[in-house]
Amino acid sequence: MAAGHGAVNGEAADDISSSAMRLGIDHTLTIAAPPARVFGAFFDAGLLARWWQAEQAIVAPRILAPFTVAWATTPHRDPVLGPLGGVFHGIVVDLSPPVEAFIAECYWLPPEGEAVGPMALTIRCGAEGAGCRLRVEQSGFEDSPRWRRYYEIAGPGLKSSLQLLKALLEDEAGAP
Repeated sequence: MAAGHGAVNGEAADDISSSAMRLGIDHTLTIAAPPARVFGAFFDAGLLARWWQAEQAIVAPRILAPFTVAWATTPHRDPVLGPLGGVFHGIVVDLSPPVEAFIAECYWLPPEGEAVGPMALTIRCGAEGAGCRLRVEQSGFEDSPRWRRYYEIAGPGLKSSLQLLKALLEDEAGAP
């Protein structure tokens, strides 16, 4: 679980619509890049390091492949979750590149304490004009302080990381 990164290039990350639901995360944004490029950014360890600050990633766009992303342990200790960072892992169970990936049996293993999961992660990319409409959903919930706190931190953190992905891919594509 990556820490949030706030604004990009001095601009607020307000062009991402979000819904911090009780049961998960739902972020949608438009990126001026081809859907295949946006979709591929979730399965490229080098790109994951750049936009999601992954220290390591083992990801592959194929059925039954692992989707594993690891972050460095943060020096900050959350009062409920302890230090952040750790490993998020799941299994790709449905795949229609470059349109959709469904990753099931997802767990966040924090550097200390019990895992949070199971969860599901869905990545959807659809053509919108010359670009892509990206929707990322994460679901799964147990009514406990750890789960609530996980989503309080992961929701804004993912939103910020998706803003970095947008800036990275649009800069790469030479978009205005």
